[in-house]
Amino acid sequence: QVQFLESGGGLVQAGGSLRLSCAASGRTFSSYDMGWFRQAPGKEREFVAHISRSGGKTYYADSVKDRFTLSRDNAEATMYLQMNSLKPENTAVYYCAAKVRGSIVSSTSNYGAWGQGTQVTVSS
Repeated sequence: QVQFLESGGGLVQAGGSLRLSCAASGRTFSSYDMGWFRQAPGKEREFVAHISRSGGKTYYADSVKDRFTLSRDNAEATMYLQMNSLKPENTAVYYCAAKVRGSIVSSTSNYGAWGQGTQVTVSS
């Protein structure tokens, strides 16, 4: 079964940038559409971005569109989330996961094999 490990989180000032990575174990990474989600304290986990198996199609939450860029390298079994112009409200634990069912790419219930998450903190 595929497993994911997120990295790249940290503390950054508002307006700064971070690049998150999601590394997959196993040989099935390219078989999955992938997604990033985030969860702030006291809030539900929410959708951030989705990428198709080939990487040819991406979809973003309105709140991050034009600031975040999602990409993947199937040869390296890794997905990347480039986050620019970060805002304090982007502070959360960021999770990657594989889309394992359904057609709605923004629904957490359609994803599985969640990573352990990486903390992103944006100071004002």
